[in-house]
Amino acid sequence: QVQLVESGGGLVQAGGSLRLSCAASGRTFSSYSMGWFRQAPGKEREFVAAISWSTRVTYYADSVKGRFTISRDNAKNTVYLQMNSLKPEDTAVYFCAADSLAYRWTTSPFDAGSWGQGTQVTVSS
Repeated sequence: QVQLVESGGGLVQAGGSLRLSCAASGRTFSSYSMGWFRQAPGKEREFVAAISWSTRVTYYADSVKGRFTISRDNAKNTVYLQMNSLKPEDTAVYFCAADSLAYRWTTSPFDAGSWGQGTQVTVSS
């Protein structure tokens, strides 16, 4: 089982930027594709972005494409989500997740096996 701890959330004005980090421990981080999800109040958790275990492939929800960038540093066991041009509708708790299987790349849907505790992102208008 992998343990995931997110950080970097906060309050930002519309148009601003934030960088979320997710530190992983407990198994071979570099073997697993990683994803970011978010959940706004009263809404279901939704997929945001994912990056393959090989780091060669990324995939984004249409709502964040062109504004958010997912990346990973396997030497630091960390995955990042750079969020630019933030909008009030990006307000949510953001969760990172690890794929349930090693050496797999799938986004339909991303099959998370481990979750972090979440970090709050609030975008004011």
